[in-house]
Amino acid sequence: MRAILMAAGIGSRLNRPTREPKCVLKVGGEPLIRHTVRMLLGHGVKVAVVVGYRYEMVMKALEGLKVKYYFNPFYRVTNSMASLWFAREFIDPKEDLILGNADVYWDEDVLGLLLSDERDAVMLTDVARVDVGDFFFKTENGRVVSYGKELKREERDCEYVGLARIKSDFLNRFKQRMDKCVEDELYSFWWENVLYSYIDDYPIYALDVGGRFWGEIDYAEDYERILAHVGQAGA
Repeated sequence: MRAILMAAGIGSRLNRPTREPKCVLKVGGEPLIRHTVRMLLGHGVKVAVVVGYRYEMVMKALEGLKVKYYFNPFYRVTNSMASLWFAREFIDPKEDLILGNADVYWDEDVLGLLLSDERDAVMLTDVARVDVGDFFFKTENGRVVSYGKELKREERDCEYVGLARIKSDFLNRFKQRMDKCVEDELYSFWWENVLYSYIDDYPIYALDVGGRFWGEIDYAEDYERILAHVGQAGA
């Protein structure tokens, strides 16, 4: 199995006096992205990281770990679709693929849940977080049927976590659709848009974290919530 983490963005919504990528913020005494990569490597997953903004800080945070790096030189004017495209050679259709945003903290039991799912394409969700959040799904029979930041409250039934797993059987289709998006100059799209493009004709499943802890760092309050969790977990 392989994993690609997107760590190229500027993270402009996090209002902090420092100018570091969100993924290098310390969580439990180590950079967030180091926690994630160590966890993946510990389960035998090969890891690639797409860097851009302050890439040297990300690479320093991962020093000594076996990681393949790809660079998105257009990180200021593109979104994660472009970042994933720069790492396209790392996608092996013979191996399952985990895709994730590097500013997401997840406990090891969340990884275990993702690894145990055998469906072709699953996106992690949290049914407990529908009133306040960043990006929402509506699902039917476990499948994603609509999505968006502005999805109306009565239409949403879970928040998207920022992680997905794609089985090897689906990867050729996924890669072809990703290439088509870039060919069509959809550089402002997220990598998740490749999966969203299939929801009308191929099942993209929502996998609930089932009360397991996770946190995406969009704002300072998100970071504080993660730090509180790590402190409680270590108590």
